[in-house]
Amino acid sequence: MQQTLFAIIVILLTITAYILMTRLYVRFSFPFLLPVLTTTIILIVLLSIFHISYSSYMIGGQWIHSLLGPAVVALAYPLYKQRHIVVSYWFPIISGVFVGLITGMISVLLFARVLGIDQTLILSMLPKSLTTPVALQVSEVLGGIPPMTTVFVMIAGFTGAILGPAFMKRLRINSSLGQGIAFGSASHALGTAKSAEYGEFTLSMSSVSMTLSAILGSIIGPIVAWMFTI
Repeated sequence: MQQTLFAIIVILLTITAYILMTRLYVRFSFPFLLPVLTTTIILIVLLSIFHISYSSYMIGGQWIHSLLGPAVVALAYPLYKQRHIVVSYWFPIISGVFVGLITGMISVLLFARVLGIDQTLILSMLPKSLTTPVALQVSEVLGGIPPMTTVFVMIAGFTGAILGPAFMKRLRINSSLGQGIAFGSASHALGTAKSAEYGEFTLSMSSVSMTLSAILGSIIGPIVAWMFTI
């Protein structure tokens, strides 16, 4: 009974915090006020203040976490509505995602080597731009540390969602196609959520890019890792 009550409190607390942060973001639209980021920070602070462990939080948090799958699948709806346009632009989408993946992985390897980072940690960083479930599997196959991969996936997602718009504006990437590919291939689900602010077509392209990144990344990741260890 106590666990059920605690689970309900956790769910209500999380939802309430997210709604409040969403309203704050809508009002001020400051990049660092992204609801997913600010809600996460608030929850971490509250858990720390009241000395609540992560496992205890997940008694209720697991119900919210279970909605991640359906939320990702729901992205298929705007994709279906834009299916004819997707078919028309299949080459720039696939090539854009491919270039984004290669650039992201190679840059990680180069910077990591320059900074002298441990190889196991590098392999954990490699799938950072893939959606979390796929990234964890790729990390495990490569010999990385899945929990650390989760951290890098979050960093990639938040960085792209927060700083991505400024970079695209600076580089004059104004097309919905280019913006969608950039968000989806670099920042997976968080980037895709951000792309919804740019319109349905951008959201569709980001959803496609995120899916293709997961598929191609699971193939390219081991190859890049193998080349790195030669």
